[in-house]
Amino acid sequence: MKIREIVDLLDATVLCGEAHLDGDVHSACGCDMMSDVLAFVKEQAVLITGLCNPQVVRTAEMMDMRCIVFVRGKMPPAEVVSLADEAGIVVLTSKERMYVACGKLYAAGLSGGDLAHA
Repeated sequence: MKIREIVDLLDATVLCGEAHLDGDVHSACGCDMMSDVLAFVKEQAVLITGLCNPQVVRTAEMMDMRCIVFVRGKMPPAEVVSLADEAGIVVLTSKERMYVACGKLYAAGLSGGDLAHA
């Protein structure tokens, strides 16, 4: 799935990374606990979260994620957006709740991926 499709499906606003909207993602992880994100497989993925701090970007970068979607209308601070922009990570914000955002992406064909430690 193209990141551009995620923008449309979630009626999201692009906060940074416009140049990467045609990038492909193959799975998604919806989580507010970054320790749980670390159990997720490292591959072209989307992180869906309501947590708005720099650790979200650092975790996404460590896991080679391409896109972060902040749900529930959360607006990350400028420093978070700047960190993501420097890392080449697309940042989106959507008014959808996490459950609905995950459901819409799953229904559109984006998989849940695998766990790193099964």
